[in-house]
Amino acid sequence: MNAPSQASATRIAAGTPEFHRINRAMVFGGFSTFSLLYCVQPLMPVLAAQFGLTPVQSSWVLSISTLALALSLLISSLLSERLGRRQMMVFALAMAAFMTVLCAFSHNYAQLLFLRALLGIALGGMPAVAIAYLGEEIEATSLGLAIGLYIAGSAFGGMLGRLLVSVLTDYFSWRVALGVMGSAGLYAAWEFWRNLPHAKNFRAVSVSLQSFQLGLRQHFSDHGLLLLFALSFMLMGCFVSLYNYIAYRLLATPFGLRQSSVGMISLMYLLGIGSSVWIGKLVDRVGRRGVLWIVLAAMLIGLLLTLSSSLWIIIPGIALYTFGFFASHSVASSWVARRAAAPTALASAIYLFFYYLGSSLIGSFTGLMWGSHGWAGVVLTLGTILCVGLFITLRLRQVQPLAANLAN
Repeated sequence: MNAPSQASATRIAAGTPEFHRINRAMVFGGFSTFSLLYCVQPLMPVLAAQFGLTPVQSSWVLSISTLALALSLLISSLLSERLGRRQMMVFALAMAAFMTVLCAFSHNYAQLLFLRALLGIALGGMPAVAIAYLGEEIEATSLGLAIGLYIAGSAFGGMLGRLLVSVLTDYFSWRVALGVMGSAGLYAAWEFWRNLPHAKNFRAVSVSLQSFQLGLRQHFSDHGLLLLFALSFMLMGCFVSLYNYIAYRLLATPFGLRQSSVGMISLMYLLGIGSSVWIGKLVDRVGRRGVLWIVLAAMLIGLLLTLSSSLWIIIPGIALYTFGFFASHSVASSWVARRAAAPTALASAIYLFFYYLGSSLIGSFTGLMWGSHGWAGVVLTLGTILCVGLFITLRLRQVQPLAANLAN
């Protein structure tokens, strides 16, 4: 693939009307992606009770979507090189919302899993393509803020999706909850289409198996990108795992919380919104190397606090964990966008492939640890993974910037 010509004069700077339009669209896009993908997370205990499932089996209502999403990301990123970023993202959001509406009418768990898999395939056209779009259209000194705002929209979607589904399930049913979420997703897709400007720096290129293999070799030969890909696998796997199984712990004795009360924990995503925007601005000023290991260490400390038997310590622990995750993801994903050479969408797709693969594999494996060793087993597993991730962030501090881009 040949790199598109991208004159810096055509790139969009912070404070301009186009920058605000892009941010509005990306907030809706991130909101819809995370809300539709993760709205089923608080339903796992409900589905387990209704369909007679184990915690690991019920976790597949989310894992099947993230696994399908991971697999479809690479294909979608390649198609976007030919068909265009904007078209791919609009289609992805609309189809995912439609699949969520259909989930509300599923007759059994197998049918629900099938529809959730289709949702994951459809969403493959959004995350990597969005980061590639921003990397192409936004000037370098404003990119951290733009990606931070996109991830903030994702955090808001994850929060509101979990909260609405929990409350609607408590007072109506999980089917009503999914129907409402699908309808909200259709509106978000319309807002995204209405606000996102057409790309100025995108140039369609021919896509072939040979060019795909060349792109893979190019990105995997970059030691810095390899470390970021590995970190993405660990980050999302750990984050999803905590939210997958904390509900089981808090619904059971000695806490005995209601479904809607457990859903209120998703308000912690507000910290993700704040951390993504704040860390994006900080990175634009001081760089990524000195920030990433600190926010990942905060995530580890928050995890350890959840070992307490007091809600007054557990809840702040979840808050710190959530803050650290969204800040870490914002730094790492913007680092990929800045460091990767063309095909940039493929680099973002590889990052997110490992990101969602970690969500599926670590998320399901942690369920086995919950079943055999309880919450202590979950914390031991995630703590070990985060320690490895912390080592990776320290290695990233030593990776030399590319000669063409001293900011990466």
